[in-house]
Amino acid sequence: MTDPHSAAALAAEHLDLVEAGTRRLLDTVSELKPDAVAEPSALPGWTRGHVLAHLARNADSLVNLLTGARTGTDIPQYPSEQARDQGIEDGAGRPLDAQLADLRESHQRFAAAAAAMAPEHWAAEVHHRSGAVFPACELPWKRLGELEYHLVDLDAGYTPADWPEEFAVTEFRRLALRLHGTGLPAVELVAEDTGDRGLIGTGEPALTVRGPVRALLAWLSGRSDGADLRRTPDAALPQLPPMG
Repeated sequence: MTDPHSAAALAAEHLDLVEAGTRRLLDTVSELKPDAVAEPSALPGWTRGHVLAHLARNADSLVNLLTGARTGTDIPQYPSEQARDQGIEDGAGRPLDAQLADLRESHQRFAAAAAAMAPEHWAAEVHHRSGAVFPACELPWKRLGELEYHLVDLDAGYTPADWPEEFAVTEFRRLALRLHGTGLPAVELVAEDTGDRGLIGTGEPALTVRGPVRALLAWLSGRSDGADLRRTPDAALPQLPPMG
């Protein structure tokens, strides 16, 4: 059982990071040229407009989960996977000013839903679209992940090197743990700037990969091919499953 006061404190800390991440997103998008929104993003098959529409609709989907936690009702994150995909497609082709307004307004709705939460609400369990069940206090970090990863995917000048250190370290540890014990070849990971280490795959590692924590996270999350990482011995990196 999650302690309500600890849950509320964690949520408040991460909501501050979400506010900062949202400012970075809005600043980046506001500097785009009007026709840039229709250009390809770094995600296959998605324009920048798809990325922006997804970010706005994700904020609204988390409002659903926050509202469910606050009211004790089972509100799904999205009505259906088809509705989620359609919302992204419907919003992708809008002009830049409409995209910006939607990002601002959906964030305001998310912030208002978070502000309405009492400590006991943050400890309530929510059901993520992935099937995962966790306390509502983890939702702000999930929103932060959407902001930071997809701001890189926007391919508009923000890169993994710009990730805040707290985000990069926490996500490096999370993704390394997620990949530990999987069917991948075992690889030891060494973050030379922070001293963090990880082990992915199964068995004794025959490969050690070193680099800055942000570069390691970029590879683990599929935002880099890992060419800038040092390998001992000089062998090919394993193919990782899509992460985020």
